[in-house]
Amino acid sequence: MSHMWTFQRVGGLDQVVFKSANDIINLPDLDPKLWVALSCPTTGLDFDKRTLALLDSDNDGRIRIPDILDAISWTEDKIISFDSILKTSETLPLSQIDTSTPSGNKLSVTAHSILASLNKSNVDYLTQDDIQQCIKINADNLYNGDLIFPVSNELSPEMQTFIQTAIQTTGAQKDMSGQDGIDLNIATTFVDNLKTWLQWQTKISNTQTPFGENSAEIWKLIQQLKPKIDDYFLRIELAQYAPQAQTALNVDEKYIVPTQNGLLSDEALAELPLSKIDTTNALDLVNGLNPLWKAKISRFKTLVASSLSNPDQLTPQEWLDIQQSLQAYATLISAKPEMAKLTVEIEPSTSIEDMSNSAITNLANDDLLNEFKQMVEQDNKTPISASDVLVLEKLVLFHKHLYRLLVNFVSFADFFTPKTRAAFQLGNLYIDGRCATLCVAVDNIAKHATMANYSELCLLYCECTRHGQKQLIAAAMTAGQGDLLIEGRNGVFIDNDGNDWDANVVKIITKPISIQQAILAPYQRIGRCITEQINKWASSKDADVEKSSEQALQNPANKFDIGKSVGIFAAIGLAVGAIGTALASIFQAIFSLTWWQFPLFFVGIFLIISGPSVILAWLKLRRRTLGPLLEASGWAINGQVKINLMLGRLLTSKAELPTNAKRNLHDPMKQRHQKLIVIFWLAILLGVGATAGWLWHEGYLDHYIKQHNQEQTQNKADTTTNIDK
Repeated sequence: MSHMWTFQRVGGLDQVVFKSANDIINLPDLDPKLWVALSCPTTGLDFDKRTLALLDSDNDGRIRIPDILDAISWTEDKIISFDSILKTSETLPLSQIDTSTPSGNKLSVTAHSILASLNKSNVDYLTQDDIQQCIKINADNLYNGDLIFPVSNELSPEMQTFIQTAIQTTGAQKDMSGQDGIDLNIATTFVDNLKTWLQWQTKISNTQTPFGENSAEIWKLIQQLKPKIDDYFLRIELAQYAPQAQTALNVDEKYIVPTQNGLLSDEALAELPLSKIDTTNALDLVNGLNPLWKAKISRFKTLVASSLSNPDQLTPQEWLDIQQSLQAYATLISAKPEMAKLTVEIEPSTSIEDMSNSAITNLANDDLLNEFKQMVEQDNKTPISASDVLVLEKLVLFHKHLYRLLVNFVSFADFFTPKTRAAFQLGNLYIDGRCATLCVAVDNIAKHATMANYSELCLLYCECTRHGQKQLIAAAMTAGQGDLLIEGRNGVFIDNDGNDWDANVVKIITKPISIQQAILAPYQRIGRCITEQINKWASSKDADVEKSSEQALQNPANKFDIGKSVGIFAAIGLAVGAIGTALASIFQAIFSLTWWQFPLFFVGIFLIISGPSVILAWLKLRRRTLGPLLEASGWAINGQVKINLMLGRLLTSKAELPTNAKRNLHDPMKQRHQKLIVIFWLAILLGVGATAGWLWHEGYLDHYIKQHNQEQTQNKADTTTNIDK
């Protein structure tokens, strides 16, 4: 607790800053509640896969706080100082290996041996590539220090048979070269199992039975025939007890009728009685047998002939005597020893039971096992031991990647640094003139979206394909607008290795993206509403015109009514005049304002229209957080990691021209008279409005107005009368 920590307030929470080696060494004393992450998956990360595999010592697919602390403690015992780790160097200086301990001194010797084998004796550092080259070179050697031996032509035929049989019956481990082999544990267990099996077989062979060496075969036949022979004798007893049931105890004709393909079913025949049922108190071993059991009965008859009074018949008592004579043998058979099993990478494919006694005897002697032990001892003395090479590989990887792991787990310094990329950011999604850099891995879209929805981020779920490969990502859109972000749109996803993937949007979580979107949203809604109403009005008028045209064609007697037309034109003029008057009143009120009231007027209009939308969007944008998005991808996050407006603009960049580019505003495809058309129609509308206002002011429309008022008064009177009635 005496260590002085430094924290940086970023993303709405305090995050520890790693400034020196002491910050890493004292990390076990830091309260886990102050870590940004508590655990993360080993998949879906832009991080060295081999390092993640080494960190995940229990192979549960997750990295937790104890795994990281164990890595720090393990590394601290192997190197002199943690200062070089802060530099995330690609190389491990040999001077950094702590040679004050026997294990450290052995690592240093192994490192120099590796460099010497690669013709780099003058180099004083080790890289991950050096380790991989050494592993490839040693993998082809029989004695490579991994203490595992596959079947090799360098071994004697007897040893090859020993290893191959052990692999088949006991299991195997992967050799450094990737081949299946055995270690001393497997070899010892294999020989012990062989000896146990031989001892059991010896006891069986020494058991006295009337049948001598045929006892094993007779016992197997008894196990197969016992249900059928017992069933036969039971049916005989029932037939003697109830002769009228004899027909029912035999085979029904319908069970031996051929099937549709003209063949008899073996399964059905196997379930039928062993022989014809009558009152004879013996089983005929020659005639009338079920065809599917006849061969086994014949073999049984031959083996037990000495125990039968009639060599062609088997009585119930003889059947019981034969079983009783093998009782001691059966007891020993049921006591079959359990073979020892090991936890191995490759499970056994066969059993010792399938081996002949002679083969078991040849392999169970101690000479082959002692020879294998000598091979292991020689392999253990190899200058470049596989175990030491793996330790060096782990040290090189931790030296290179441990610091980046800390700033992506203990803190999210990489995420909040603009020029770096966090481990969970898989690449860039280019779509709709924007580039989204916050792209995370997704396993199940439906499950992911349920949790990610709480992040208040606008998310595009994309299915990315490339050369037959497929992956799912969720990209956060944090800048620009969302009008053209729809399901089905295509984009391009560039992963961190520079590979381009075809991206198709399959699902969208719609959330506010920016303040600009919130400002324009009300006007866009009003525009869409007006457009829809105009479309509806135009459609209805088009339908009315079509209907009236059909009626006119069907009834040519209809004539043009000048009076009705005058009324229509008068109504149109009245409406236009009302609009013109309203516009005139508005403009009169506006122009009556003093100069300093003009800005306030437009600001007020803006606040009335866009104010609520902007406020709601601002509140939602302030709640954007990274936590639920990562939680949906398998992380466990402490607290909220907020994404403010500034960070949002950094995570999603919009298309911008280069600083040294020139813009030519002349568009050859743009119609030049478009502005003139707009001005022309505006002039017409203003002229119509002014004319209608003048007619109104001079009283030319009073007649139509009075007539309209009278009609309104009459309608109200009629309505009142109807209500009274």
